[in-house]
Amino acid sequence: MDHMDRQILSAFRACGGDPRVAGAARALSRAGEHGALWLAAGLAGAAVDGARRRAWLRGTALTAGAHLASMGVKRVVRRPRPAHVEPLVRTVGRHSFPSSHATSAAAAAVAYGALGARVVRPLAAAVCISRLVVGVHYPSDVAAGAALGALTARLGSRWMAGSAHD
Repeated sequence: MDHMDRQILSAFRACGGDPRVAGAARALSRAGEHGALWLAAGLAGAAVDGARRRAWLRGTALTAGAHLASMGVKRVVRRPRPAHVEPLVRTVGRHSFPSSHATSAAAAAVAYGALGARVVRPLAAAVCISRLVVGVHYPSDVAAGAALGALTARLGSRWMAGSAHD
């Protein structure tokens, strides 16, 4: 598995040799830092969709919670970031598993997708892929982060949906 993880990462990182791809991947990585893109999207949804404001705010809270959970897992697992590729971005932390970018992206895709925000899912996928292109996560880090985020949002979906009746 480790060998495959390294090979797949190397292939994605090679795509970053194209300056346009590298620039897009860097921008997506910056936007997803600390879940900022997704938190801003959730707050914007709450601001413009007054009828479902609480659902948007709860979806935003689920997304933030998923991000925090991923940070906790990182502290326990402590997997080092890939060293066999040159990263295109600097990272806040030195631990790789799970990808917090992928966690918050998947949580937002599930939570905001349930509210009809169709553009979130492909954007979330692009953020996940960007972490491979910039060379700071193994594919298994991204997959685990996405699973954690999706699960967190899915588990909170009843609470989120119930907000319309509060």
